[in-house]
Amino acid sequence: MKKNILFIGAHFDDIELGAGGTFLRHVSEGDNCYMLVITDSAYYNYDGTPIRDVKTAAREGKNAAKILGAKKLISVGLETKTLQYGFKLIEIINKVIDDHKIDAIYTHWNKDVHQDHSAIGKATLNAGRHVRNILMYRSNWYQTTEFFRANYFVDISNFIDKKIESVKAHENEYKKFGQGWIDFFVNENSNTGKRNGIKYAEEFEIVKLLK
Repeated sequence: MKKNILFIGAHFDDIELGAGGTFLRHVSEGDNCYMLVITDSAYYNYDGTPIRDVKTAAREGKNAAKILGAKKLISVGLETKTLQYGFKLIEIINKVIDDHKIDAIYTHWNKDVHQDHSAIGKATLNAGRHVRNILMYRSNWYQTTEFFRANYFVDISNFIDKKIESVKAHENEYKKFGQGWIDFFVNENSNTGKRNGIKYAEEFEIVKLLK
């Protein structure tokens, strides 16, 4: 039976980095996979020089969504680095859940050091209170004082190449960070796979899981 799966990201590229292989696996199994990206994903240097503008982020995000096979890409367009946990964010997520009759959610870790990520993680817990399955992922390489309790693992060995392709669709970010950006996440997936006796895996922290 097909399921409606919602993947939530603060920025274009978060879903691909943290859960792209799992997204591809769900699609291969016939599930309807929706991408909800909350910000416009533009950001600037301190002097106002653009690093990634709105049009570039949107174009690259659409390309990545096509590679992943998303049923629908929902872009809200809020300003990057300004997200706050509260009613507005909760209701944005809640509406998408209701509109698409979501069965499971993959969202940001609510203890992530990036303020946009943590705000979304917290808001998802409220908005998804009636959803049967919620799992949290990480999509950056920043250190925090909190411990990510990885306790759910997905074999993405057959999907790693396409995951990499979806990440590389964000050409602006790839140019900025270089191959080391890709290598970091591939190594993370490889190490997670080795710990589970497979080639590549993505890891998640369970909020609730009811099958």
